[in-house]
Amino acid sequence: MNDKFLNFLGLCRRAGKMKIGCDTVIESVELKNAKLVLMASDISENTKKKVISALNGINCEILNYNKDELSFALGKTCAVLSVEDEGFAKKLSELISNKGGKMND
Repeated sequence: MNDKFLNFLGLCRRAGKMKIGCDTVIESVELKNAKLVLMASDISENTKKKVISALNGINCEILNYNKDELSFALGKTCAVLSVEDEGFAKKLSELISNKGGKMND
């Protein structure tokens, strides 16, 4: 895997600074631990609506990666995740900007 973004995302997971899955992401947001929320390009509309309704000002990005690509990089099925470290969140946002990620409302 030569993709800097996916490699860094894997590093974030190994560091334990990430929550994966709709319910855990919403909990992370509610506890004000989430610094950044990332969604796969093919996330279901239902899951997307649930997460967006809970965001409360947290930056959210819809990635140019699908669930399979994220899942492969993380070693776990993933459509939505939250980053719980400011440094990781900042670096991932920079990598998204360079890669052409789309920002959500």
